Amino acid sequence: MRPKSLFLQTPPVRLFFMAALPGAAGMFASIIYSIIDGVLVGNLLGTTAFAAISLGWPFIVINFSLADLIGVGSSVPISLALGKKKNAEANNIFTCSCLLIVGTGLAVGVLLFALAPALMAMFGAKGELARLAAEYIRVYALFSPITTIAFALDNYLRICGKIRMSMWLNIFMSVLIVVLEFIFLYVFGWGLWASAFAACISMVLAVGIALYPFIRRKLQLRFCRPRFNLPMLRRIIACGAPSFFNNIAGRATAIILNIGLLHFGGEDAVAVFGILSYFGDVVQSLLYGIYDSLQPAISYNWGAARRDRVRILSRCCLLSGAVLSAVAVLSAYIAPRQIIMCFSDKGTAEFVAMAAFALKLYSLSYALRWFSFFVLSFLTAIGDAKPATVISLASVFVFPLLVMLALWPLGLTGLWLNFLTSAALTFLLALGLLFRFYRRSDTPPAAAPALITE
Repeated sequence: MRPKSLFLQTPPVRLFFMAALPGAAGMFASIIYSIIDGVLVGNLLGTTAFAAISLGWPFIVINFSLADLIGVGSSVPISLALGKKKNAEANNIFTCSCLLIVGTGLAVGVLLFALAPALMAMFGAKGELARLAAEYIRVYALFSPITTIAFALDNYLRICGKIRMSMWLNIFMSVLIVVLEFIFLYVFGWGLWASAFAACISMVLAVGIALYPFIRRKLQLRFCRPRFNLPMLRRIIACGAPSFFNNIAGRATAIILNIGLLHFGGEDAVAVFGILSYFGDVVQSLLYGIYDSLQPAISYNWGAARRDRVRILSRCCLLSGAVLSAVAVLSAYIAPRQIIMCFSDKGTAEFVAMAAFALKLYSLSYALRWFSFFVLSFLTAIGDAKPATVISLASVFVFPLLVMLALWPLGLTGLWLNFLTSAALTFLLALGLLFRFYRRSDTPPAAAPALITE
């Protein structure tokens, strides 16, 4: 379907399911890959290799975050421009953004490849752990110019109404990663580097498939002669800043947290944090899959001044986020040991007890996080970047660091409590900024649950 008929003429509830279900399915495929990746590495290569991924992954995500800054930052003005029927402006933003992503991917990839061993040494990793983590980072760095554009193209496909293609492409990529990783690790017996190699090959193939309809000019967004200008760049950066800071600041916090975990609990504590990260990725990816897939629809309708449709879409997002988070909390309390043993071959009573305690505390944070996630996504979709950036930075960097300092005397327990405490503070901040948005928009506070103005 063309964007206009999809986003403006489809009944809102039906549009929610048309966008959210494929978006969630695509992200669920990524989750399955992530889980199987953790299972294969943890059980075939051991706890040290699993901990190496936990140490190296934040640096890889920082690299992808720069592409996400441009991809998400351009998706909002593209959708708003299409809603206002400014197709030439949308095509120019699309073209310039793709070029920027490839350029930044090349530059950051070179830096990561050169600095990977020094970064691991700087943050306290030694011996086999440091070697494996640096090796893992370097594989991703080699493919960086191509792989970094994968997730931006996913956004562009959804903007063009290719929601199912986006879903099937994510599923294809995830299945291929799992198949290749199984062959490389189990059949060939290769090391941790092969896990990253399998992911990169699959992403390169997915990028080629996603680019094909754009190159053939079969979609509404088309490549054109790029016309870079400063206002456009500023707008892309402003709209992409919330997502960017959420990723990069969150990974910077993870790096600092790993230092504390190595100090208080050694390699086992880092491995437990890896388990928490995998669990969090499952929940957060599903939330992200729903909210991110609805961003083009919300932006398009906001640009077309259809506030009534945005209100209904927002309510659907709120309800789905609350239900999903409740299921996540229950699963962590009902089956903590089963979740832990999926990602680790270390079944000692001490390790399982530490991991179960940490997992239960961590899961409670999602009883609050779903709300701040949506407020962040909603404000980003309508182009209100400043409060969205404040929520993003506070949730993953400012609050976690302040709480970490405050609870440092409690040792490992303080580090595990960090997630829940930071989530509570972020919830209050998001609620306050939401009411501020309504006061500024002259909307009665009673309308706040609808998350939209008249």
